[in-house]
Amino acid sequence: MKKYLLIILSALFINACISSNEQKVDKLFSEYTGNNPGASVIVIIKGKTELKKSYGLADLEKKTKVDSTTNFRLASLTKQFTAMCIMMLVEREKLKYENTLTEIFPEFPEYGKKITITQILQHTSGLIAYESLLADSVTIQVSDAQVLQMMISQDSTYHVPGSKYRYSNSGYAILAMIIEKISKKPFAQFLQENIFRPLKMNNTIAYEKGISLVPNRAYGYKIVEPDAKIDSSFIFGDQSRTSAVLGDGGIYSSVEDLFKWDQALYSEKLVSKESLQKAWTPAVVIDSPDNIYGFGWRIDQLEGHRRLHHNGSTSGFRNSIQRFPEDLLTIIVLTNRNKPSVFSLVEKIAGIYLN
Repeated sequence: MKKYLLIILSALFINACISSNEQKVDKLFSEYTGNNPGASVIVIIKGKTELKKSYGLADLEKKTKVDSTTNFRLASLTKQFTAMCIMMLVEREKLKYENTLTEIFPEFPEYGKKITITQILQHTSGLIAYESLLADSVTIQVSDAQVLQMMISQDSTYHVPGSKYRYSNSGYAILAMIIEKISKKPFAQFLQENIFRPLKMNNTIAYEKGISLVPNRAYGYKIVEPDAKIDSSFIFGDQSRTSAVLGDGGIYSSVEDLFKWDQALYSEKLVSKESLQKAWTPAVVIDSPDNIYGFGWRIDQLEGHRRLHHNGSTSGFRNSIQRFPEDLLTIIVLTNRNKPSVFSLVEKIAGIYLN
């Protein structure tokens, strides 16, 4: 009898903790409820969904609610997928991390001889930011191929390649073009065939306007007021002139599909453990000793817990994924509004579950 009573009390205690944690998370996302642009949240512990919540609207005009299958533009969370494609090609011996830009694109100017794929992956290439090269008069969207041509038209870099860390969207657009050239397939197709389909991420897509459609799509919005408050006004802000660049930020996905991605990273379904370890090792940079970037991931600690993470920020979207591999804990938050940054929200959720 005492044994059964202990089991019942334990179950009640666990349920109370789960309910308490859920209430704490709900409170964090109070600004995303009702008729506001929304959010999708998932907490994964030991391979199981501990919490999955959705808030607000995916489409303000149609009043479509956010749910766990709603697809948000991932923005720079895309970079971990782009890096994975490169890692796959290296494992298949189609590419080497030491290959230079001029070896892959002979038309690249002299400075390309000093830039390796590793440096591009780790943001130490010094490539000029393509965004800075766009004239104010340019309103049409640019593509990865156009970013490549912009880099070919340059004659220098910000710094000696490999000497400093400088975050580069240009680099990841070029990585997408490298994947296309080596695989002889469009980047979006390579992603589908080698990552999304094998992992059954059936609703995830690298969106190409006029070519593909995003199912269960969330549209991005901008807050009119300077601060994100529940009574703020929102305007449509879904796309910008850089939104068609795929390699640095063009994937749409949901927390349902990203659960599958997260779990694959604990296995060798896509690449070997050795390749994953390489991706999760920060670059050693003399002029940036505190660098924490690997291949599409930042690597650091939160309250003594090793963390792999990345934020995504683009017109109308703010996202974050934070993985604590030794704790078997992952938290993903996707939102379709430009404010606030969700990085601190994810840290607060991590604090709830790590403690």
